[in-house]
Amino acid sequence: MQADTYIPRRLDDQWKIGFWDVDVAAPILFMFFVGYMSGSKTSFAVCMAAGIFVSRWISCIKADKHPAFAIHWLYWHLPASPLTTMRATPPSHIRRMVG
Repeated sequence: MQADTYIPRRLDDQWKIGFWDVDVAAPILFMFFVGYMSGSKTSFAVCMAAGIFVSRWISCIKADKHPAFAIHWLYWHLPASPLTTMRATPPSHIRRMVG
């Protein structure tokens, strides 16, 4: 009865990089890498602008939706592969469920 009874409050939070969700920060980080590998300051600036634009677009789409909206969208719109299939859920090509 004297055991530690700590219960975490945030078990299912989204992954974060600093203050940002991973799915919002990933385009900026990817475009940072692409711009760095391009080798010129102009292309780096263009890549960073594109990364910031895509990141802002994703954050506007996610606004006022479920926290795992991006994962749900990917599940329903990308084709299934052995790495992305889940055993506990139906295949994503079955859109109507009876029962």
